This record gives sequence, C-alpha cells and structure tokens, in this order.
Amino acid sequence: MNRAHDRHGGRAAGAWRLAAAPSAPVVVAATAGLLAVIESIVHAGSRLPPGSAPTPLYFVAFCLVGLATTLPLAFLWSHPAASAVAVCVAVTASLVVVQTLTVAGAAAQLIAGYRLGRSGGSALAVLLAVPYPALALIGSPHVLILLLASLAPAVGLAGIASRARAEAMENRAAQQVVADTLLEHTLRGERARIARELHDVVAHHISMVAVQAETARLTTPGMPPAGAERLSAIGDTARAALTEMRRLLGVLREDAEPVSVNGAVAGPARRPQPGLRLRELNELLDESREASGTATRLILRGSPVTLDPGVELAAYRIVQEALTNARRHAPGAAVDVELHYTAGALRLIVHDNGPGPSAAPAGHGLSGMRERAAAVGGELRTGPAEGGGFLVEARLPGKDAM
Repeated sequence: MNRAHDRHGGRAAGAWRLAAAPSAPVVVAATAGLLAVIESIVHAGSRLPPGSAPTPLYFVAFCLVGLATTLPLAFLWSHPAASAVAVCVAVTASLVVVQTLTVAGAAAQLIAGYRLGRSGGSALAVLLAVPYPALALIGSPHVLILLLASLAPAVGLAGIASRARAEAMENRAAQQVVADTLLEHTLRGERARIARELHDVVAHHISMVAVQAETARLTTPGMPPAGAERLSAIGDTARAALTEMRRLLGVLREDAEPVSVNGAVAGPARRPQPGLRLRELNELLDESREASGTATRLILRGSPVTLDPGVELAAYRIVQEALTNARRHAPGAAVDVELHYTAGALRLIVHDNGPGPSAAPAGHGLSGMRERAAAVGGELRTGPAEGGGFLVEARLPGKDAM
C-alpha cells in the first residue's frame, strides 16, 4: 500500500510540475485551439442547408470564433484577469451571435474561471460566471450552456476556495515559525539565566573551597601528611570542577541570544571544545605546574596533524585526568606528557616518577580514561613504568584511520 501511495504521490507531483512549467499555458492553448478548429469545421458543415455550396470564408469564420474562445489561455498564467475576460466574451459571443460553442471553448471557460479565482480575482471570477445561468434562464437549448450554467460558478468558487486554503496553510506555517522563534528565544534566555546563576553563585563558592583548602594546608602548623594530602586533593578537585564549569558556561552562553547594542551585535565569544592545539596543551601543563609546583614537560614526536575533534577531545581529557591523578597521588613528582604522531595512530603517554602503583589512583579516574579512549575507537593501559613511577598510555586513531 505504501508503494502504491508513493507512486500516486509521484504522479501527482509530476502533474503539478508540468502544470507549473512556463510553456504549459501555450501548450494548453494550442491543443485547445486545434480541437476547437476541428470541431468548428464539423459544426459549420452540419449547419449548411441541404444542397447549398459552402464558401471557404464560411468555414474560416467558424474557425476564428473557435480560436477566439481558446487562444487567450496562452496568457492565463501571466495575465489571468485579461485572459479570463477574453475567453468569457468570446464564449458568450459565440453562443449569442453564432449560436454554437465547441467543447474546447467550454473547457477553456472552466479553466480560465478556476485560474482567475485561484490567482485572487474572486469578485471577477464570480462575475464572469453570471452570463451562463442568464442564458440558460432565457431558454437557450444548447447543452453546453446548461453545462456552463452549473459548472462555471462552481469552478470559480473552487478556485477561490483553493486560494483561501493555500493562504491559510501559509499563515499556519508563518505562525509556527513565529512560535518556534519565540520558544527558541525563551530557551536561550533560560540558558543565559542559568549561566549567570552558575557563574555568580556556584562558581564563586567552588573557588572559595579551593582557596580555603589551600590556605588551610599551608597555614595549619603541625598538620599530618595525610591531612595535607586530603586538603590538596580537595583543592585539586575544586579547581577541576571550576574548569569543567567554565566549559559548561561556555556551552550555555553559546546558545544565548546575542544582544544588539547601538546597532552592533554583542554576545559571548564562541570557544571550540579543547583539543591538541599547542596553546591549549601548554595552558593545561602550566596549570599543572602552578598547582603542583613541580616540573611538567611536553614532548612531541612526529609531525603534529589535526585529528578528528572527538579524538582530540578524548586525548585532552585523558591528559587532564592523568595530570590531576599525578598531583593527587604522587605529589611532588615530575610528569612527562608525550604525544607521538604516526600515520595510523596517536600514541599518548603520561609518565610520572612518583612511587608507582602503590600510589596509583583507584575508582572512577582510570575507568573514565579507558571509556574515553574506547569511545573513539582507541585503547588505554595503565601500570608501573619502566624505571619507576606510574604510566598512562593510550593509543588513539590517527589521521589515516579516520
């Protein structure tokens, strides 16, 4: 049934495309004119008195009347009112003066009436249908007069109804666009409000947690090493939360509606997701150095290339998590971050010279890094490093593997 419906829809669409073609009115007018000429010749021959000899002018007059009722259709698309008036005048004259009408002429009147009503000439479409009921009331016996008397007003009203339906659909579509726009503006305003709340309230309190934890660790005399490590971990967690909140605020503000100020559009700057750009990696390592006070090196091998954004984001997050774990579980240890670019893969290594697996992180940190690597088609392993310390090694798809 679906296939039959699709075929029917395809045929209907093809018919509409043919009707809307620029040459369609000319083709219709030429076809109707040819049929009108043939039918006019037949009518002329049937009306000759018995034994009379017809002249060529006699047949030409009938053919010209038939053409006058059909050829104006060639201008129906470009000038619907003038074309419909010309057809109506020619059809009425043919019925009153010549007392004959071709089927092609009657069809031309119906086509012109519908097109006029469809194009917006509502009053004129109704007015041009009036002569035919009047002729029928007078008592003209022609069958086409009776047909036009019933159909001409109907097709004119059908064209008017079709136009009204099309305008109603356009109005509904415009109203839907306005409603969608209002909803979008409302959602953007709500996102902007949430972003302001997060920035002004939540981010402030988290930053205070980080500052107070660091202050307590540095100013409390005689604090046990375990307590200092706990406070350091609290500070690291708070700073990591602030970093993620800044990223969330950036996403929320990207969707906020720009505000026009003195004719200029001002809005929050759009920032891409973090990746393996050298500037972003250096900023990440600088933050780690400032937080831990130890050496953190970035080592690049091979020719850096731009990878899939998902791969670069996963690599950045793995480095970020590995540096956080090193500060938390191996405080004071130096860390090397190595990126080795090859044609088919990116090898990512984060190595510290801390106590090794005995201080390795447990819980969600390592599993989260493994999940990030697996999500982009890579793999990750962790464990003791050769020569001491702890090693995080990830192998992610390279440029040729995308």
